[in-house]
Amino acid sequence: MSVLESIYVDLSVVLGSAQVPIRQILKMGRGAMIPLDCGHDDPTLVYVNDELVARGKVMVDGDQMSLEVIEIVQRSRS
Repeated sequence: MSVLESIYVDLSVVLGSAQVPIRQILKMGRGAMIPLDCGHDDPTLVYVNDELVARGKVMVDGDQMSLEVIEIVQRSRS
């Protein structure tokens, strides 16, 4: 197992996305909100090394956040 402990992967948890003009970003201040292209019940996407691997649901318990995996995405065979 010690060999695996030294391998790093890039993990991204994506709640949603938005296209925002740079001029709008430059005008933003503290507390500004950016609307995302997803709804409250839409799954959160989990990417490993830029490949979608799972869908999940964000869970909040006090000041702790976690992700409940609800679906493992099958890899397409190329």
